[in-house]
Amino acid sequence: MTALTAKGRSTAIEAMSDGAGLDILVIGGGVTGAGIALDAATRGLRVGVVDAQDWASGTSSRSSKLVHGGLRYLQMLDFKLVTEALAERGLLIDRIAPHLVRPVPFLYPLHAWYQRPYVGAGIALYDALATIGTRNRAVPTHRHVSAKGVREIFPDIRPDVCRGAIRYYDGQVDDARLVLGLIRTAAQFGALAASRTEVVEITREGNGRVNGARIRDLETGTEHTVRAGTVISAAGVWTEDTQQLAGSDAGLQVLASKGIHIVVDRKRIDGDSGIILQTEKSVLFIIPWSRYWVIGTTDTGYHADLTHPVATATDIDYVLDHANAILARPLTRDDVIGTWAGLRPLLQPGTKGADSGSTKVSREHTVAEVVPGLISIAGGKLTTYRVMAEDAVDFALGKQRAKEVPSETSTTPLVGAVGFHAYSRQADRIARTYGWTDAMVAHLLHRYGSSLAELLEMVDTRPDLGRPLAGVEAYLRAEIVYGVTHEGALHLEDMMIIRTRLTYEVRHHGLAAVEEIAELMAGELGWDDSRRLLEIDAYRQRCAAEDAAAASPDDALAQQARQRHGDILSELDGAEVTTLA
Repeated sequence: MTALTAKGRSTAIEAMSDGAGLDILVIGGGVTGAGIALDAATRGLRVGVVDAQDWASGTSSRSSKLVHGGLRYLQMLDFKLVTEALAERGLLIDRIAPHLVRPVPFLYPLHAWYQRPYVGAGIALYDALATIGTRNRAVPTHRHVSAKGVREIFPDIRPDVCRGAIRYYDGQVDDARLVLGLIRTAAQFGALAASRTEVVEITREGNGRVNGARIRDLETGTEHTVRAGTVISAAGVWTEDTQQLAGSDAGLQVLASKGIHIVVDRKRIDGDSGIILQTEKSVLFIIPWSRYWVIGTTDTGYHADLTHPVATATDIDYVLDHANAILARPLTRDDVIGTWAGLRPLLQPGTKGADSGSTKVSREHTVAEVVPGLISIAGGKLTTYRVMAEDAVDFALGKQRAKEVPSETSTTPLVGAVGFHAYSRQADRIARTYGWTDAMVAHLLHRYGSSLAELLEMVDTRPDLGRPLAGVEAYLRAEIVYGVTHEGALHLEDMMIIRTRLTYEVRHHGLAAVEEIAELMAGELGWDDSRRLLEIDAYRQRCAAEDAAAASPDDALAQQARQRHGDILSELDGAEVTTLA
């Protein structure tokens, strides 16, 4: 069974706390935690995974949405790391999640004639490293482009910006849906998964060894005791907070760095390729994505609320200024459809109070035993989540046991991957049968892959679900129902932010469709009118708070604006509402 449901979530919490005990309890439902759950489940371990928020609601839904080897590591001559990341890119595109990850072209502008030889050699090496250890390259090879060629590929580039470019490819990923796919696939192999479930205490035996956790179901307020042979923290920027729940100051040290992105309508910039630029503070990407462009990012130290980072006016202006440095038709704030802000968990050197023998360090991530029975993993990046997960489970099992039950995830496709290409070949027939545009079918295929069959079955049963949502016609009504019945959405904001991208990919946060979306969700979750209206009001307040934050000049004032509205669960606390969940 691959469906995530409200009922299934409650059942998972009960099963975790049934006294039988888990082999592994994973704290954190981002890409790393979800990857660990899948890795452990496919080795036959009894594993549970919890997150205090919705799946992927932290860093893993707020990335640049790329899987890449990292050109900057070539400058550091770290060929091993680049090769590893490129191999993972190839696996994702070719086998693990071809519906969610696909090649995207980039132009690397050349500002002087002497750059072409060494930049070209570097990207040629990047391409060569991508072939090591993979069945195929997964992306096209690079090519040199003249100044005239650049203008043909990207007409809106300023003519004085470059003397030519190198066109190369990396991977583009629907990050939040990748996490959903990992969680659903892990559940298929027996993992117990519960979102909006907070770890309030990491418990220990009399000898000091960690033996599980106390968890709180944030939907009901009930607490449960979970026994586990090993607890693995994959909490990202919350790593140190999680370690402290065990009553220890030892472990990994993580600092948060904020990166923001803006969204611009696809028609606003005339171009058929992404662009990558180095700025004084970060790397700037202008990335084509479906109906719009994603432009980012920043890289600034962050010390405010970890749960709700927001883009400030200064952040947005920084991205606009750097994008406008190369655009013939400058963008303005009026062109910005939406924004998002994410926090990178920057791993600091060394560990607090940990023995070097209880730590495995890579250039990108570190796995450490904080105290006996509690393992932390931090650092890394989305591209190499699978390697991180494998390292964490190997570490938990020990060398001998890990050899006996090795990781299976390099050959385990995610939900929707098997049969994706076959369904893609039926796109024309599907469009004709259901009266959808080619763009709509492409949208569905690259969100659901072969799981599209489940949506088609819904539409066959309820033809009204085959209609687009009023006001946001890029999405079908069926997608909302599917988000509840198969992807575990519990709240309106879960649907708007994680199951869809409506909160930032259309103007005004998709508010034009919230009444219809809430009505569809109410029918599946058993909401009464007061609950439905509360969900709508809470989402509207959230959007207003984020807009106020985006008009603020700095993080401090932006956080004041954002914190005028909390979370949906705080709104529900004490409210007289009805739900089937």
